Amino acid sequence: MHYEVHALQRFSPAPMLLLVGIRTTTAAGLIGISPSTLRTWERRYGHPEPRRSAGGHRRYDRAEVEGLRDAYAETGHAASAVELARTRGRASAPPSCVRLCAALTAFDEDAADRIAAEALAAQGLEAVVEVLVLAGVDGLDEGTPEHALGHRWAAGWLAAQRRLAPPACRPEGVLVLDAGGPDVLHVAGLELALRRAGLRVLVLSSALDPERLQRAITVLDPALVVLGGRGAAVDALGRAVFASRRARGERVAVCDFRGALRCSTTVTRVGPELRAARDAVLELVERRSIAEDVPEVAPAARRGRLRVTG
Repeated sequence: MHYEVHALQRFSPAPMLLLVGIRTTTAAGLIGISPSTLRTWERRYGHPEPRRSAGGHRRYDRAEVEGLRDAYAETGHAASAVELARTRGRASAPPSCVRLCAALTAFDEDAADRIAAEALAAQGLEAVVEVLVLAGVDGLDEGTPEHALGHRWAAGWLAAQRRLAPPACRPEGVLVLDAGGPDVLHVAGLELALRRAGLRVLVLSSALDPERLQRAITVLDPALVVLGGRGAAVDALGRAVFASRRARGERVAVCDFRGALRCSTTVTRVGPELRAARDAVLELVERRSIAEDVPEVAPAARRGRLRVTG
């Protein structure tokens, strides 16, 4: 037993001071430049200033690199970015969609989470969704891996916030028919805002078949139907209005969010910004002025067609 203890003591490595930091390739990737460019900035501007490991390798402070990345995303110029990053020091830049775009472009979801958390500490949730999350993802080029990552990150973030929303405290229901496509995150943001306003909200695909739509409307008894997102077929509005009348025995208000119906002049448009759309929907629900907001539906709607008059 004593021999084993002495042997362990003899061959145990001496205590070492671990050097915490990120490697050159990682730091350069966060900023969006090459490792050689990062070393050039270090020599020319003295920033970022790495420490050296026992083997002589560079180790950069992650917070310093992220600050430089945010500054470079805002200025687009090396010298200006270094000056701005030095001025800010370790203090984070004000949360902005530019910083979020930079984080998502660097595939850094942890940084995106931190930026959103900072924004929530200073602003209301709806403002953060509109001016940071949605604007940040919209700022990424569609069809790129960065945009795909940003879309997944935002969808998960919105879903987490929706789970935290309080239960409905008002009797009115709102049916949202989601056309999908490029506006799906905006529709999810509107759903979150309406739930937080206390409404009963149900989101379904605009391509839902009439029988299922009928069942959903019977359960929800909506005061308002929202067609959300570009690309919804006109037939979807016809099915929604007809099913609503059949289920409720009365006309129901219908509105358009973000250009679901491009040619209609009789359906009320709300938005396209999130908070403006939320306020308009709440006003429509409260007023229930369906005579002005719902187009006349001809009997042809039974075959999935809508005739817009006026």
